[in-house]
Amino acid sequence: MNHFIFVINSAFQDFSRNKGRTFLTSLGILIGVLSVVILIAFGLGLKKYINDQFQSLGSNLIRVVPGQILKGGSFSSTGSLSTIRFDAKDVARLQRVRSAKNVIPVISKSITVSIGKGTEGANLYASTADVFIALNLKAKYGELFTKNDVEKRSKIVVIGPKIAAKLFTTEDQALGRNIKVEGQSFRVMGVLDAKGGGGFGGPDLDSFIYMPHTTAQVFNPDKKFYAIIVQSKSDIAIADAKLELKNALLKRYKEDDFSVIDQAELLGAIESIFGMLNTVLVAIAAVSLVVGGIGIMNIMYVTVTERIKEIGIRRALGARKEDILMQFLVESVALSLLGGLMGLGLAYIIVYFIHNFFPAYIDVNSVILALGVSSVIGIIFGVFPAKKAADLSPIDAIRYE
Repeated sequence: MNHFIFVINSAFQDFSRNKGRTFLTSLGILIGVLSVVILIAFGLGLKKYINDQFQSLGSNLIRVVPGQILKGGSFSSTGSLSTIRFDAKDVARLQRVRSAKNVIPVISKSITVSIGKGTEGANLYASTADVFIALNLKAKYGELFTKNDVEKRSKIVVIGPKIAAKLFTTEDQALGRNIKVEGQSFRVMGVLDAKGGGGFGGPDLDSFIYMPHTTAQVFNPDKKFYAIIVQSKSDIAIADAKLELKNALLKRYKEDDFSVIDQAELLGAIESIFGMLNTVLVAIAAVSLVVGGIGIMNIMYVTVTERIKEIGIRRALGARKEDILMQFLVESVALSLLGGLMGLGLAYIIVYFIHNFFPAYIDVNSVILALGVSSVIGIIFGVFPAKKAADLSPIDAIRYE
């Protein structure tokens, strides 16, 4: 034990004599650990963000969409090739399903919105009044359109806070104002409370223009629906509700013509995509660790050359090959761990500031991975120079100039 403590003290004394070289040698490991830990933290934060977004929509939502968009738990590349589009008959059929609480047809398309000379791009989300209940959307200013507005085909809209902020100085100034959607005038009757989302697999509900689907038929002359959202009854299992909806649609369509997807399936598919992407990015960042390890190996070779006479004297005084091997191996691991600890510390600082804007976080597994990988790299790339030092002949080492 005393011998091991001596070796560690000797290593750190050598580091203190060459502070600049020690830092530069550890820099490769620092950058590698920093990159890997930051990417893992972003991956964890992204997973939490997506989970929070889906939980805010409720667990009893089922989406009915054209085509088979999921296969084997992942998005299918051929899902959009389906030629069917849902219509009023499909909505009526699903409304008769026992497990369906609300059946909400959706028309969705990209549009331009303008007021005066200002024009912004937005997304139209035309549906029934139940869409606000299903998606847990609430009015911050004004009010939401009602079933009566849908029946009357009222030319009114409810807008998300992001589009309101773009079109007006403040969100509340939008109330009662007329805006033009694709050149047609509509009155703003409400501005939604911020929901968040968008950019990570889910729709940005705060940038949508909400309109009665009957009114939106002016932009949708064939009266077809992009999708149908079904809110199932709380006392019905999601699996049972999905089966009932699927059986209802099979009376008119083939099984490959449509998908019935619940929140958990959609969440799993999105997470699998980002999980794979994050794994690739972490693997790329890990290259820095290998480069850092090579840097440590090169410096350790230089160190062995510089200390050949010291090694010879130690061998002459009774040090075994194993002692010399351990000495240089410990120095290599210590250099690598030092870089790992600095990288981990810097990652914590960066994540601390980022956390105010995005829920990235560092878990225990990341810490263990960072320090474990640092130690392994120190061992792997330290073995060769350490063995070279241990194999030196004592007499030749003492004579070395």
